[in-house]
Order: sequence, then C-alpha cells, then structure tokens
Amino acid sequence: MADLTTIILTYNEELNIEECIKSVNNISKRIIVIDSFSNDRTVEIARKLGAEVIQNKFVNHAKQFKFGLDASNIDTQWIFRIDADERLTKESAEEIDRLCNQNKDTDINGIIIRLEVNFLGKKLRHGGIYPIKVLRVFKHGIGNVEARNMDEHIILSHGKTMELKNDSLHNDYKDLSSWIDKHNKYSSREMMDYFENLSNTDNVENLNKSAKTKRIIKFKIYYKLPLGLRSLIYFIYRYFFKLGFLDGKEGLIFAVLQAFWYRFLVDSKIYEKNKKIVRTKERVEGGK
Repeated sequence: MADLTTIILTYNEELNIEECIKSVNNISKRIIVIDSFSNDRTVEIARKLGAEVIQNKFVNHAKQFKFGLDASNIDTQWIFRIDADERLTKESAEEIDRLCNQNKDTDINGIIIRLEVNFLGKKLRHGGIYPIKVLRVFKHGIGNVEARNMDEHIILSHGKTMELKNDSLHNDYKDLSSWIDKHNKYSSREMMDYFENLSNTDNVENLNKSAKTKRIIKFKIYYKLPLGLRSLIYFIYRYFFKLGFLDGKEGLIFAVLQAFWYRFLVDSKIYEKNKKIVRTKERVEGGK
C-alpha cells in the first residue's frame, strides 16, 4: 500500500460516497472526508466504511480542501484529492499505488489522473470532454491548492508530474435537477472568479499542461468574445468541431446545458454584476 492519504469533500453525497470510498480503500492509509454539514446519510456511510470525518462550513472548494490539508494532521508522503462523484477503477488504483511507491525518492512530485465523464448513464467520449486531466495526487508539503472561487487546481512548488495511463470515472448518480442546482452555485462562484482574476491571468506557470491551456483559452480568448455570443461559439465548438454529436442524445443535452444554460448563466451574472458596479459608481459620483 502506498504511503497515501485520500481527502474527499462532501455535501449530501449519500448516493456517491460509498463507491468513492471503496474505490480508494485499498491504496489509502487514511481516508478523510471533509463534510459541509450534510443533512443526509453521507457522514454515517463514510464512518461506517472506516473514513475519518471532519465537518466545516463550506465557502468554496479551494478553501475547503485547504482546511482539510491543515486540519487533518497528515503524516503520509502522498495526498490524493478525489470528489465524491468520482471513483478509481481497479486499474487506475493499482497504477496510483505503484507510481507512489516507485517515486518515493524521485523528483516526480505529482500524478495527473484521467477522468471519463458519465452523464445520464452514458460515457461521453467526444465534445472535448474525454479525458479530463487533473493533477490530484501530490507529495505532502510540495503541492497546494490555488486560492480561487472556481476552477481551482493543485499546483506544485517544484518537481515534475506524470500522467496515469488508466482512466478513472466521474459518475454522478444524482438527477438533472441536482446537476442544475449545483451548476447554478458554480456559476455564482465562476462570476466571482472572473472579476477577481480577469486582470491577473498570467499566473499559470505552475499548472499542468491541460489546466494551463484551458486557463489561457478562458481568459485570453473566451472572455474576450462578446457576452452572449461566446456561449453560442462554445456550443458550436464542443458539439460540432469536437464531435459532441457522436455521443447521441446525452451528448446533445450535455452540450446544450453546458453552453446555453451554464456558460450563458455565468455571462448573465457577469452582466448583472457589471450593471451593479455602474449604478454604484453613478450614485457615488452623483453624491459628490
């Protein structure tokens, strides 16, 4: 077994948490659930499966994960962050275990996992969705999380990364209403992230290649397009140019919701915030 601690962030994840914990159990010396005061059976299930549970009020994922790092008294060499709706396969778990053991004393300080998204019971293999590549396994004291409201990534202070060959799974078994509710909250945090980071878009050097590319495209290209038009361009790119239509009805639903609901909702909240800024400025100037 690798010298590894797994941290899982949860809120009302009773449908997902059991399979998530079981998927990492054989490679984790400790499994720590940082729970945002769930009101379902998440905590009960996690503890029954042997996980440690620490509860903390949720602000955003970055702060919650940072809290988990600070509050857990971690003494293992490696740390693995996994979301409750994600799970390792037998092959990806064995690969993580092997790479952690092989790189105890090397300059490989981070491991990038590959996620295959399952949406409405279908694996999405097109539309630029597959595979999602994220740095999730890192050596204790070398990796940390970005202080962002949304789209936060783990960054390394030094060293190299390597990528798994085997896929892990992103299988959210909740319904579309839950998906919409979650992404409504995401859109508010992404709006905040937009205003906080629009003028600070060059700090990407410590990100892995996939995260760096996406960050540059988002702030250097996507947000430079006209508000309202960019969600249409996003849909055309994902659904047609990246062949999202090959994923059938599920691919269509996913592309429409991502572009014309989520991305457009982010744009609408940015527009709303800008109007409030203008009104506030006008009131201040009018009061002079």
